[in-house]
Amino acid sequence: MEALVIGGGIIGVATACHLAERDVDVTVIEKSHVGAGSTGRSGGGIRVQFSTSVNVELSLASKQVWDTFEDEFHTDIRRRRIGYLFLARTEETAEQLRRDVGMQNAFGATTELLTPEEAAEYCPKLYTDKFVAASYSASDEFVDPNLALTGYADRARELGVEFLVDEVVDIRVEDGAVVGVETPTRKLDAEYVVNAAGPWAGNVAAMAGVELPITPELHRLAFARPDEPLPEYVPLTIDLDSGAVFRPEEDDVAAIGGHFDDHPPADPDNFPQKIGLEWTMKALEGVADVCGYFGPDSAVTNGLTGLYAMTPDTNPIIEETLPGFVNAVGFSGHGFMHAPATGKLVAELIVDGEASLVDISTLSSDRFETASPSAEQNFI
Repeated sequence: MEALVIGGGIIGVATACHLAERDVDVTVIEKSHVGAGSTGRSGGGIRVQFSTSVNVELSLASKQVWDTFEDEFHTDIRRRRIGYLFLARTEETAEQLRRDVGMQNAFGATTELLTPEEAAEYCPKLYTDKFVAASYSASDEFVDPNLALTGYADRARELGVEFLVDEVVDIRVEDGAVVGVETPTRKLDAEYVVNAAGPWAGNVAAMAGVELPITPELHRLAFARPDEPLPEYVPLTIDLDSGAVFRPEEDDVAAIGGHFDDHPPADPDNFPQKIGLEWTMKALEGVADVCGYFGPDSAVTNGLTGLYAMTPDTNPIIEETLPGFVNAVGFSGHGFMHAPATGKLVAELIVDGEASLVDISTLSSDRFETASPSAEQNFI
C-alpha cells in the first residue's frame, strides 16, 4: 500500500511514522522544509485541560507517547513539566471549570479544582481577589517543538519514509476516489492521500473538490522581561475571562499573549511577521491585571507570529472524506500536542478501515451541516 502525506509539520510527519510502522510505503510532500509551517512557530504546549471529551481523549492518548518520547526516539525535547493554571473571574466560568475538571477526571486526568488562594501557591503573586476559582494540572507541560519534530522526522527516515520537496498543485480524483497528486514536475500515484497541510489544508482539500471550513488565523506571542522575574515553577497561567496568558521562559523572560480581539484571517504564504504595538500593549495590560509580576517596567524583548488552522468549533477534522482522501486538519492551535494520537488514528483509518484509539465520530466534517457542534471552550 502506498500513501502520500501532504505537509511536513508534526501532524504529517507523525502520521508518516505510524503508517510506515504498519508497512505502508509513505512519501511526505512538503513545499519548503520540514517544520516550515505552524510547527516551527508552536509554543510546544501539551495539556489535558479541555472542555470537550474528544480533546481530553486525544491528549491522554498522545500523552502516552510524549511521556516516553525521549527514550523511544532518543531525542532530548527539553521537557518542562510546570503545569497549566486556568483562572475564572466569574461564577459562570467557575461552573465551566467544575464541569471540565469532573469530565477530565472521569477520563483519568488528574486535574484539580482550586480556590484562588490555593492557585496562589503555584503563582504566588496572583491577585486572588480578582478570581473565584481555578483549575490546575501538574502533568501539563512544554517541550521544544522543533526538537520533537526532528525526532519524528529521524524516525520516519529510519522507517523508509521519503521526504519530497515539491508543491502539490492538484489532487487527482477518478470515479469519486483519490488516486494521487500532481506537482509542477510530476504525477504521483497512491492508494491514499493524507491532507496534513495545516493553514493550507482548506486549499489542499479544494483541489480534491472538498470544501472544509478551515480559516488560517493570525496569532501572536510576545517575550517580555517582567518587573519581577517569574519563578521557574510558575505554570502557564491563563485568565479564561480576559484571555490573558503567560508562562516563564529562560533568562528571566516570560512569554505572554492573549485573546483581546478577533484574530484576523491571514494568507499562509504572506502573513505579518511582527506582533504590532497595539496588540503588545493589550498583552502587557492583560497579564498585569492577573498578577504582580508585571507592571510599568515590563519590557517586550521579542515577538513571534504564527497561524492557527481554525474550524468553527475549534475542533479538528479527522476523517476519510473521500475514498482514498484522509483529512487530519483544523486543529485550531492544538495540533502539536495531539500529533501522536492523530498519527495513530490516521494509520488506523488507512490500514484498518476505521479508527479505534479514540472515538472520532464527532470530528467528521459533516458535523457543520447536520447539527450545532460542541465548541471547545478552553482555547489558548
